[in-house]
Amino acid sequence: MARAPRIHIPGAWYHVTARGNERRAIFRAEGDYAQMLVIIEAVILRFGLRLHGYVLMENHYHLILP
Repeated sequence: MARAPRIHIPGAWYHVTARGNERRAIFRAEGDYAQMLVIIEAVILRFGLRLHGYVLMENHYHLILP
C-alpha cells in the first residue's frame, strides 16, 4: 500500500533525511561526500530551493529546506 502524500505548507521548513539500510554506510569514501554536494547543488539550482543547513554523516544525511 502506498503512503499518503506529504502535506505541503507554504512557508514551512522541511527536515529531509535518509539513512542507509540497516544503518550501513552510504558514504564510503571522501569522494562520495563531494559527489553528494554536487547533487544537492544541482537539485537546489534546478528547483530554485534554498538550503539552510545540512550534515553528511557516514550512514545518513540531513537537509533543512524552507
